[in-house]
Amino acid sequence: MKTLFLQAPSFDGFDGGAGSRYQAKREIKSFWYPTWLAQPAALVPDSRLLDAPADELSVEQTLRIAEGYELVVIHTSTPSFPTDAKFAELLKARNTTILIGMVGAKVAVDPAKSLLASAAIDFVAREEFDYTCKEVADGHPFKDINGLSYKLADGSVQHNPPRSMIENMDDLPFVAPIYKRDLTIEKYFIGYLKHPYVSIYTGRGCRSKCTFCLWPQTVGGHRYRVRSAENVLAEVKWIKENMPEVKEIMFDDDTFTDFKPRVEEIARGLGKLGVTWSCNAKANVPHETLKVMKENGLRLLLVGYESGDDQILHNIKKGLRTDIARRFTEDCRKLGIIIHGTFILGLPGETRETIEKTIRFAKEINPHTIQVSLAAPYPGTSLYKQAVENGWLVENEAVHLVNDKGIQLASISYPHLSKEDIYHGVERFYRSFYFRPSKIWEIVKEMMVSWEMMKRRLREGLEFFRFLHAHES
Repeated sequence: MKTLFLQAPSFDGFDGGAGSRYQAKREIKSFWYPTWLAQPAALVPDSRLLDAPADELSVEQTLRIAEGYELVVIHTSTPSFPTDAKFAELLKARNTTILIGMVGAKVAVDPAKSLLASAAIDFVAREEFDYTCKEVADGHPFKDINGLSYKLADGSVQHNPPRSMIENMDDLPFVAPIYKRDLTIEKYFIGYLKHPYVSIYTGRGCRSKCTFCLWPQTVGGHRYRVRSAENVLAEVKWIKENMPEVKEIMFDDDTFTDFKPRVEEIARGLGKLGVTWSCNAKANVPHETLKVMKENGLRLLLVGYESGDDQILHNIKKGLRTDIARRFTEDCRKLGIIIHGTFILGLPGETRETIEKTIRFAKEINPHTIQVSLAAPYPGTSLYKQAVENGWLVENEAVHLVNDKGIQLASISYPHLSKEDIYHGVERFYRSFYFRPSKIWEIVKEMMVSWEMMKRRLREGLEFFRFLHAHES
């Protein structure tokens, strides 16, 4: 079938869950690559990948493109599902014969309710959906496709057997050629990465058991299944040769640094290729491995610190202590590795005192930039189950994770700590961290490097102040 893989139009600056844990408008407008859609698109010949939010396409413009296809696969998330379903209905009204399916953690966790939410949704693909989408596009009968849930003629829902996890990750084709073919890479930008950048995965799954993290608990699993170092380096080489404008490669695996010998092997290969790169990392990578990474082109690590309180880290099964995170951060500083640190407010055990403790911790370790999120109890996660069981969250209210402007909302409240207190902790955190003379001077010095960096930081600064104003209101 003539197939379109679609990130449907949504909030301004809303990345649609293309690769992020928190699907909401960012403090600074940013877009991750829709890798989850690019992978099945690479498996389906002559398909197209369309990222409407990044391309700033309106609903009408997107409808005009999509109505010409036989099959449309939409990536959805808990907060975006209502608007994604509405888009599916508008599309079906224009072309009644079009087949519309949805993929993503939301429909994987609750396929029946997702299907019954709208008559326009014909099927959902559960688990890892790459080959499920390919088999649908190839015209296989629905009854023969593992991992598929769909409606029968009488309106009931049929759940086929689950699809097995992909074990040989090298069998999957590269996503970079799909980026080059279908996307405008200049549209993708992240405040802490060089522009333009490209992000890819070198594996799936995460061995960590963090209770809040969506992807390992819903789609990827807790076994880290990886591509060979040779395969990863071959794709990076392809990017270097075919996308010479790319200034940085981001490895977006949840914990790229889990297998130390593999990371060091990839790093040495990247050094020979002469590329600048960044990756996600847990705050426990040993100095020896960090040194190998830095000597071979590593520029930045995206590190999930989450909290400055050890009890909270224990509560969420982070598998990390603040003393280890401090030592890791100091090692990075000595080696010249930049850190973008992420923190979460409202996790189990949070109090007014622990919020202030985390703010002090962030200022003490002083990553170059930070992101502060609110605890997001996505259905399918241990955090969601825990929140419902303890009365911190009313069941099925997780759909209200963002407001109508795309700003993330506090969904969890505690007897001793209200949603409002947690929510407004975000702007207090940002102001306390960034509005320090030392941090302001650090950013000013960065702006003085080049006119391009000056323009970029001024734009981001304006967006940041707008975010704070919107958040406070």
